[in-house]
Amino acid sequence: MNLYAISLAIGAVGFLAMALTGLGRHGHAHARGPAHGHGHAHVGAKHTHQIHASNARASAVSWLWSLTSPRVLFSLLIGFGTTGLVLRSALSSPLTLAAAVAGGLLFEQLFVGPVWNFLMRFASAPALTLESVLQDEVQAVTGFDANGHGLVTAEVDGQVVQVLATLRAEDRATGVRIRAGDRLRVEEVDGRRNRCVVSPLL
Repeated sequence: MNLYAISLAIGAVGFLAMALTGLGRHGHAHARGPAHGHGHAHVGAKHTHQIHASNARASAVSWLWSLTSPRVLFSLLIGFGTTGLVLRSALSSPLTLAAAVAGGLLFEQLFVGPVWNFLMRFASAPALTLESVLQDEVQAVTGFDANGHGLVTAEVDGQVVQVLATLRAEDRATGVRIRAGDRLRVEEVDGRRNRCVVSPLL
């Protein structure tokens, strides 16, 4: 197999693996850059040029960072391999290589990228679990008993739920009492049993 066939095979297998394992849901990167530009009518040409240069650098960095996405890498390989296989008999080796690189970039930028972004608009965010409240503040619903057990309310994925809580061992040893309405911090979470360990907020 030549370079183009290998690239096409790797890209295709990679995309198939993403589809079968669900990795595609996490295969896109969010690049962060200047989100807002505040301009004034009196800004000079030199300052305007600096702003454009800064935005261009940020865009270049964002594009390079996107190359770490498996989805982008696989789509580039597919475009590179396909273009190379189609043109290698019509062009010389250097021209075929250059055309294959351009084909990979165009395939990603004009086809896969827009289609992927469109599909991601319909993807739902993964539901949060009880583990997401670790180190969060919760409120005691009941006073804790002598063994340090009670109920607390926590917000999980936008919903308020009641969770059985146990006061931290060192707080029980020092005689800390928890009353209804007290604010607590979640120290440990047992999502399987829907329980947590808490400590009083000082």
